[in-house]
Amino acid sequence: MDVEARNNESPPARSTATHRLLVALNCAMLALGVTGGQLLIRLYFNKGGRRQWLAAWIQTGAWPPLLIAAAASYAARHARDRRGATVLLAPPRILLAAAGLGVILGADNFLYAYGLEFLPVSTSAILISTQLVFTVFFAFLIVGQRLTPATLNAVALLTVGAVVLGLHVSSDRPAGVTRGKYWLGFALTLGAAVLYGVFMPLVELAYKHAAGGGRAVTYALVMEMQLVMGFVATAFCTVGMIVNNDFQVTCHACRLPVTSALAGLTMHLARV
Repeated sequence: MDVEARNNESPPARSTATHRLLVALNCAMLALGVTGGQLLIRLYFNKGGRRQWLAAWIQTGAWPPLLIAAAASYAARHARDRRGATVLLAPPRILLAAAGLGVILGADNFLYAYGLEFLPVSTSAILISTQLVFTVFFAFLIVGQRLTPATLNAVALLTVGAVVLGLHVSSDRPAGVTRGKYWLGFALTLGAAVLYGVFMPLVELAYKHAAGGGRAVTYALVMEMQLVMGFVATAFCTVGMIVNNDFQVTCHACRLPVTSALAGLTMHLARV
């Protein structure tokens, strides 16, 4: 009986360990992507780069590895059910919503990259962190997220930090950046935080609709939606690059996608 009891308890333990491992891996990718990505994009602008669409493109240009996860999921489903397995789990309306979210994500990346051109990393990081404030606000409006004292405390601290930062705009401007451009970068980065604050609750809303009718929000379903969002966001920025003639840049300006490939990959995977 003791052996049977231990055997019955082992699967949940393995499941908990796997869950914690995935959370730790996601946190590591988030830390590496957010910090490394900001530093490398700022370095690109410091070295004379002026292609904002290129800097935006690199933030989701690493979406192809998600094809591996989607293909592995389909292969597993096909092995279990050779007749009923479908290529995509998400219904067409959810994929269409994911495509719309991809456009929002591409626009948000552009605002963020454009703002970072005129701001130091420290200022940009604090400003973009205020997305938590807007995420909480729009989550309350869109998906009915419950507000807790801890959430409100974090929102208050970030708001105070952004206000204090705004009072010292003359002390941390990068060399060659005028006061007007600094404020432009300030507004663009804050706009990116607002847009991403809207984006996250909309993603949660899409997951809720995808789970309608008893359908579970599985890893495969999330990967498919992330794949569509990453592809559309990258395509959106690619169109911007074409319009802005970014494909005619010199070899010096092309160093960004080479030096920040790892950061771009982790920045995208961290959003999953």
